[in-house]
Amino acid sequence: MAIQWFPGHMHTTRLALVERLKSGIDVVIEMLDARLPGASANPLLAALTKGKPALKLLNKQDLADPARTALWLDHYKAQADTRAIGLDAGEAAPAARLIQACRALAPLRGGMVKPLRLLVCGIPNVGKSTLINTLVRRRAAKTGDEAGITKTEQAIALASDVTLYDTPGMLWPRITAAQSAYHLAASGAIGRNAYDEQEVALVLLERLQAAYAGAIATRYKLPDAAALAALPADALLAQIARQRGLVQTGGRQNLQKAAEVVLNDFRSGALGRITLETPEEHLQWVATGEAKDAQRVPKKGRGKARAVLPPPDDQR
Repeated sequence: MAIQWFPGHMHTTRLALVERLKSGIDVVIEMLDARLPGASANPLLAALTKGKPALKLLNKQDLADPARTALWLDHYKAQADTRAIGLDAGEAAPAARLIQACRALAPLRGGMVKPLRLLVCGIPNVGKSTLINTLVRRRAAKTGDEAGITKTEQAIALASDVTLYDTPGMLWPRITAAQSAYHLAASGAIGRNAYDEQEVALVLLERLQAAYAGAIATRYKLPDAAALAALPADALLAQIARQRGLVQTGGRQNLQKAAEVVLNDFRSGALGRITLETPEEHLQWVATGEAKDAQRVPKKGRGKARAVLPPPDDQR
C-alpha cells in the first residue's frame, strides 16, 4: 500500500518557509519524534535549510527507549553545525536549555542590535504546539492528537533578544523510504485517510516483535514472550483481538478494532518506552528507497509516475 500525505496547506507552508528563511534565520530547530528520529526528520527541510546551524529536539523521549535515544543523540551531534537534546513531552521549563543551545550555535548573534532569530519546524503531531505553549506559558498554539492542526505561522518572543518563528507541521511530497512511511503513520503524523490501519498495525507489530516482544506480552497478557517473536504478525493481531474480546458478529475476531488498539497503545506510551529504529536501520531504509525510486523514472510519453511505495524493507 502507498502511504503519501501532502495536503495543500503543506505546500503553502513550504512556500512560507522559503520566504521566512530569506528574511534571516540564525538557527533552525527541528522537532523530531524520539520514537522514530530518522523517519520524522524531514529531508525537504534539510534541503531548504542547508548550511544553517541546526538544533535537533528529540521530543517525547520519555516515551522512547533510552538506549536508542542515546544512539540518535550521538548520531545528530556528529553532524556539522548541529546540536541535539532530548525533551520530555511534559517538561515544564525547556526554554532555558533551548535558548542556551541556540546561542551556542550562533555565538555572534544576540543583544538588541543583532537579535537571535530562530525557526522551529517539524512533522505534524510531533508535539511542536505543546512546546510553544510551554515556552510562552499560555495557550498560544492549538494542540491535539490529530495531524495537521496548526496551519499558520506565528512569531513568539522567548527573550528580549530572541524571537522564535513557529511554522505548521509539514511532511514532504514523496516518502521514498517505505518503512519510514509506516512509522510516521503509526505515530499519528499522517492523516488517517491516507493509510490502512490494519496494515500499519501489522508492520508496527513486526517491529515490536523484533525488539520488544516482552512489552507486547505484558500489555496484552500473552504467554511466552519468546515465542511471540516468531509468530506471524496477522496471527499476533488475531491473538490480541481474542484476548481483548474484540469479536464481530459470527464469532470472528475484529481485526480492525485490534489494529486501533495497537496503534493507540503505541501512541499513548501504554506499550512502554519504544523506539522503532536505529540510525543504521534508518540509513539503510533510505538508501534502499532511493535506489528503488531511481528506477521509477517514467519512459517518455507515459506521463507522470504514480506515487507508490514499495513494501517495508523487512517484508521483502
